[in-house]
Amino acid sequence: MIRFNIRGENIEVTLAIRDYVQNKVSKIERYFNDDRDITAHVNLKVYQNKNAKVEVTIPMKQLTLRAEDTSQDMYGSIDLVVDKLERQIRKYKTKTNRRKNVKGVKDYPVEELVDFEVTEEVEEGAKIVRTKEIDLKPMDAEEAVLQMEMSGHDFFIFTDADTESTSIVYLREDGNYGLIETK
Repeated sequence: MIRFNIRGENIEVTLAIRDYVQNKVSKIERYFNDDRDITAHVNLKVYQNKNAKVEVTIPMKQLTLRAEDTSQDMYGSIDLVVDKLERQIRKYKTKTNRRKNVKGVKDYPVEELVDFEVTEEVEEGAKIVRTKEIDLKPMDAEEAVLQMEMSGHDFFIFTDADTESTSIVYLREDGNYGLIETK
């Protein structure tokens, strides 16, 4: 059963909105074992231009799902976010099932994804406005690429299971992947 942590910024989270979020996001429960302890963190924002942004993050021991959408319609954004989460799960299941000796997302032990926020530009005198601590778990480069794709970022930091050193995989402009290994 999914527990919910729903908060609003510049919007009061009414009972109707809360029920709508819970009903829609609960649809993804069918993809996971019943014994999973899942909490969905839902952030609803309304901007001055009346755009509504919905962010859903579902951290689990082996996997973190994250999706967001911004539109003029809060309920439409909620629907689109749930669709994005379901696509992430299906994509992940497809990729893991293609690997040898893999049982599927319900039973497959994957390492935890990490959610990064990267600033687009660094201006002179820019300050570090957010710090995030991550837990680097051992995996191979192929698994790190899969984790990176699932997180929606263009890089992923991990501990190489063979060398026990910190490594980074990243998406290149040509669509291929790069690997940075440390000594």
